[in-house]
Amino acid sequence: MRPGWCHVLGGWRWAVLWVWVAAFPMLADAAEPDAALETLNHITVLDLNTAARVALAGNPSLAAAQARVMQAGEIVRQAQSAYWPQLDATASAARVDLAERDFQSQNAFLQPLGQSIDNPENYYRAGLNASWLIFDGFARKFSLAAARYGERATAAARFDAQRLLLSAVTIAFLQAQLADENIAIARADAAFNQRLLEEARLRYEVGTGALSDVLNFQIRVNSAQSRLIQEERVFQTNLISLAALMGVPQGRFPEQMGLADLSPTTARELTTPQAPDLIQTAATLRPDLRQSEWRVQQAEAGVSRARAGYYPTIALSGSYEGERPEDIGFGQDDFGNSIGVGLTWNLFSGGLTRARHGEAKARLLETEYIRDDAFINVAAEVQRVTTQITAAQQQLRLQETNTELLQQQRDLVEKEYKAGVGSLVRLNEAQRDLTVSQAQLALARVALRVSWYDLETATGRILETFKP
Repeated sequence: MRPGWCHVLGGWRWAVLWVWVAAFPMLADAAEPDAALETLNHITVLDLNTAARVALAGNPSLAAAQARVMQAGEIVRQAQSAYWPQLDATASAARVDLAERDFQSQNAFLQPLGQSIDNPENYYRAGLNASWLIFDGFARKFSLAAARYGERATAAARFDAQRLLLSAVTIAFLQAQLADENIAIARADAAFNQRLLEEARLRYEVGTGALSDVLNFQIRVNSAQSRLIQEERVFQTNLISLAALMGVPQGRFPEQMGLADLSPTTARELTTPQAPDLIQTAATLRPDLRQSEWRVQQAEAGVSRARAGYYPTIALSGSYEGERPEDIGFGQDDFGNSIGVGLTWNLFSGGLTRARHGEAKARLLETEYIRDDAFINVAAEVQRVTTQITAAQQQLRLQETNTELLQQQRDLVEKEYKAGVGSLVRLNEAQRDLTVSQAQLALARVALRVSWYDLETATGRILETFKP
């Protein structure tokens, strides 16, 4: 990785990237890595669109987010069940062994009636009990509403997880492309010095060149090869990080697959973004803002649900039960039934209902402040990224001009050196300056592209850009 990369791209983006990478091993069992690998086995050149599509299909974190949406859906169905009656079947068997005194006392009471009991004796019971909540102060209604809002908030959180994943994938992909560009620059530097080394050796062998020139170019070749090894290591490390984000097993791509080259800067990337319009776009598209809004709606339903404690509860109940001694051959005469309506109205509970209502209102106030703060942060993020894009565009234009000038200068100094009117030191400086400028140009191109993807992440449009 070249110096200045982290500074240009910003620390928070690296935090997002490495959070996703660190989460991969812990969630690997929940993903479908074989599907990602099967897709990549048929690809020879990986582009960003394919990387994003595979990541959306194979990253374990998104599978976990989908599972949370399923959980929220089941919570909704739990709330819906409160509208239905409850029916319970009961059955029991008991063996009763009375104390001798109680047994004699009961028999003494029953004998004048021509009856008696056995001791011990078995008793069998069976029945059906039904209850139906008719009215509970609308608690069921608002519990169901809160559950539905919670489900929508969880679904929005899943889309926000996709947004952050796509942001991490773009950063990792562009970082790998930058390393690939630096590999090409190091190879070109090594080839340039290797060519001059061979020419210097020929001149030295015929007695028209100096040994110091041969040693100089050999040192330059070795330095370029050392940078090449370093950049290749960085490139492989970046590929491993990208593979982890994409859900590839063991964090390694198939051997036959390569990475697409860094494409030239487009005319769109040189346009000036308009922050006010982009802020409105973010307010519409950002999943985390929608999630905050659903949380507010859920909290409002919670306030209404807490208010239900001030109302009475009315329930309908019924039972059909029977008991039989000695054997379980129940007959119709063994069963009886009951039906009734009950009303419960709490008149005093030490202020419990009022405190619950106050807690719910305070929670609503909290979620409203969180929602407002989230919008402020999103607006600030959009403003910050648009400023970064403007600065990155200016740096790119300057770096393109500077690299062209340094290329011309290096070529002229090389001709002067070969003609014997230029110094070796000046040639070394010109080649070094050109190599550094080429690396800075690649960095500027990547930094501008990263800033544009940051803007798409900040507005939420990245979900549409890489829509599966």
